[in-house]
Amino acid sequence: MAGLLKKLQEEMKTAMKSGDKDRLSVIRMLISEIKKVQIDKKKELSDDEIIQVLQRYAKQRKESIKQYREAGREDLALKEELELKVVQEFLPQPLSEEEIEKIVDETISQLKASSIKDMGRVMKAVMEKVKGRADGSLVSSIVKKKLS
Repeated sequence: MAGLLKKLQEEMKTAMKSGDKDRLSVIRMLISEIKKVQIDKKKELSDDEIIQVLQRYAKQRKESIKQYREAGREDLALKEELELKVVQEFLPQPLSEEEIEKIVDETISQLKASSIKDMGRVMKAVMEKVKGRADGSLVSSIVKKKLS
């Protein structure tokens, strides 16, 4: 069993014992999402695959927060923010913009990229290095800026 799934199950037990119903419900939802993907793929998930599931869940929470705020439903937005906060505890710490820029610079020099035509190659290499720790649109804008 992947370490991250084990950690989630341990946290679920802790939340049960402490009576933290909100946290417990979010962790149960995450475990059920992971199990659903495992059933679909007919295999145990690695920590990297579990992180992808958690990131997808976090992205859905962010979109919901935005939609609820636009609809004037602050109560529901706050509930989603609470869920998002719990999910983020289990995700790797995101890289800062400076760290991403440094990785992009290193990758550009490694690949000897010189123009915007090289953007695809650079993006592929950078996304491999920052796997799960940086937003693709942010990486894309930094790469575009560096290659222009």
